[in-house]
Amino acid sequence: MSTLWLPGATVHKIITEILANEPGMSFTREARDVLIECCVEFLTLISSEANEIAERETKKTIATEHIEKALRELGFPEYVEEVVSVAEEHKEQLKTREKKTSKMDQSGLTQEELLQQQQELFRTANDKYNQGPAEQ
Repeated sequence: MSTLWLPGATVHKIITEILANEPGMSFTREARDVLIECCVEFLTLISSEANEIAERETKKTIATEHIEKALRELGFPEYVEEVVSVAEEHKEQLKTREKKTSKMDQSGLTQEELLQQQQELFRTANDKYNQGPAEQ
């Protein structure tokens, strides 16, 4: 097997929800491993082609349009519509996803107040350090 892999849970979901949806249908471990190899090979092929397309366009980042062009150039135009649709859904999800708030924002204190607290902590630590080891 190659050094590239797919998460087992993802492969299991693909197998159970899409491929083996017939009652009594199951996949052998060998069949699952072959499916993983095929998926990895397909993804490698598409991403390599998309990378070449991006490089020809002097881009440093592979974008959705590079994936779209790669699919078309490699003879998989039937996947383009679904890929573009999923990419758009992903963009929309990113827009509506809550922004993570930093601890600074969560504190409710101004930057000046936080700076004062930090300086006081440094002063306290410095004082303790300069006192030397605690006597017993």
